[in-house]
Amino acid sequence: MTEPEPAIVVPNAWQSLRSLTAARIALGRTGVSLPTSAQLEFQLAHARARDAVHLPLDTAQLAQDLKGLEPDQPEPIVLASAAGDRLTYLQRPDLGRRLDERSRETLAALQPNAAGYDLALVVVDGLSALAIAQNAAPFLRALTQRLAVEDWSLAPITVVTQGRVAVGDEVGERLGARAVAVLIGERPGLSSPDSMGLYLSWAPRVGLTDAQRNCISNVRPEGLAVTEAGYKLHWLLRESRRRQLTGVDLKDETGDALEASAADDIKPAALRNFLLA
Repeated sequence: MTEPEPAIVVPNAWQSLRSLTAARIALGRTGVSLPTSAQLEFQLAHARARDAVHLPLDTAQLAQDLKGLEPDQPEPIVLASAAGDRLTYLQRPDLGRRLDERSRETLAALQPNAAGYDLALVVVDGLSALAIAQNAAPFLRALTQRLAVEDWSLAPITVVTQGRVAVGDEVGERLGARAVAVLIGERPGLSSPDSMGLYLSWAPRVGLTDAQRNCISNVRPEGLAVTEAGYKLHWLLRESRRRQLTGVDLKDETGDALEASAADDIKPAALRNFLLA
């Protein structure tokens, strides 16, 4: 009788924890190395992250996806940062924080709103156009439904290519908005090439620092769902307008507010799955 072959992969004792996280834990081993399957999965995740960084944003498709978010809302205005191409964008973060001259002229040519706008929504490709393509439209749909029942005046939605977070401050300033919310593709992780971040600034202007912004991170189906993210940003927007500030002076208290309200459609457990600065 032939003896069975010994198992090649030695399982890890913590393997059961893998059902709780997408993190690469308890992969087992073959000798002193990773199993071949784990190594191949790592290479695939790395390739997907690289693809997300270099994938160009399809602005025409995004404009189509954003149609009809608000009654009488014009088509999104497509702008560009001062970084002329992807290689320059990756090597010169400072250029990604400012608009190019043509985009400034485009905004200057708009008919000004005498009363100004309460909020400018700026969609930026950042380091993952994939995140914007998949998450921006569903999120804005969830957010604008909440804003529609209040007296928010929205500036025309803008889309910025080759942009960093701070480019939203220049857009908001040139539009005369009292607040700006930037939707941006985050730096891809090895298990999250599609993660979108949200940044909120009160009184946007060139030169703001990260301490003057609030951030909601990891917006994607496997992270913070768009409904929960919309709830959080809406809460921050209301508090920002009431107190006229953002950043380190504006703390997220949506957990307490949720308990005090009857927002039954938001699950408290899901609200813990985010990063807020």
